[in-house]
Amino acid sequence: MRKARGFTLIELMIVVAVVAVLAAIAVPNYTNYITRSKFAEATANLSNLRIKMEQYYQDNRRYSTTTGGGTCGVPGGNVPTVGDAKYFTFACASTNPAASPAGDQRYTITATGIGGLAGLTFTINESNTKTTGMVSGSTMALAGYGANAACWIAKKPAQC
Repeated sequence: MRKARGFTLIELMIVVAVVAVLAAIAVPNYTNYITRSKFAEATANLSNLRIKMEQYYQDNRRYSTTTGGGTCGVPGGNVPTVGDAKYFTFACASTNPAASPAGDQRYTITATGIGGLAGLTFTINESNTKTTGMVSGSTMALAGYGANAACWIAKKPAQC
């Protein structure tokens, strides 16, 4: 009598089906996790730029480099220098010039997503107000993320 070795076709099909179900659940969750991890670049750099703006204000009593205003007091000015930016571009705008103390008394720093994060923006201002903007119809909006005027989003749809 011959002893059977190996697996039957049915057993192999069951294993393939189980792996396919696990992959269908795991891959979208992993992709979402990777996307959310990229948000850390924007939030960390915005926080760092805010600290630099506040340090500049402490030394100069204005957020602008000139008394006439218009240029942010961080390295790079209105296009801040951020060494590790891969997924976002950064911009700064100083506003609200005052006569005394001379210079801009407000600012907004914005991180704008590029590539797969297009349509997503994070902002912070002089009062530490954090917001998330979303362009409707953008890649990020179609992925299920949303805007939030009260915070920087951390996960879908617009949760802080």
